[in-house]
Amino acid sequence: MKDMVQTADAPAAIGPYSQAIVFGNLVVTSGQIPLTPDGQLVGGGIAEQTEQVMQNLRAVLRAAGTDMDRVVKTTVFLADMNEFADMNTVYERHFPAPAPARSTVQVARLPRDVRVEIEVLAELH
Repeated sequence: MKDMVQTADAPAAIGPYSQAIVFGNLVVTSGQIPLTPDGQLVGGGIAEQTEQVMQNLRAVLRAAGTDMDRVVKTTVFLADMNEFADMNTVYERHFPAPAPARSTVQVARLPRDVRVEIEVLAELH
């Protein structure tokens, strides 16, 4: 059985998907992009956009009953791999050691032409 996670503290899904799904003892988030909870695109560069993505992920995880310290895997999608170091500086502030496993890929394009999208897999508390 899977349960949908929905919170007003993160942007609403902009398509036919859930912010996250709880399946057993796991929470699987959809990719979060740098939109504020009211759907406004965050300006600035990769650092500002990554910070908003992390805030969105935290809100979705908390709505599911867990938090960033329970994340076991992340996937980071970047519009430009040259921004990896700046994204990583923000990213590492949000994950306590040991850091989760991670894949990072450069993609041709992201929704709303943002610089970064991140999805996570986490354990429930």
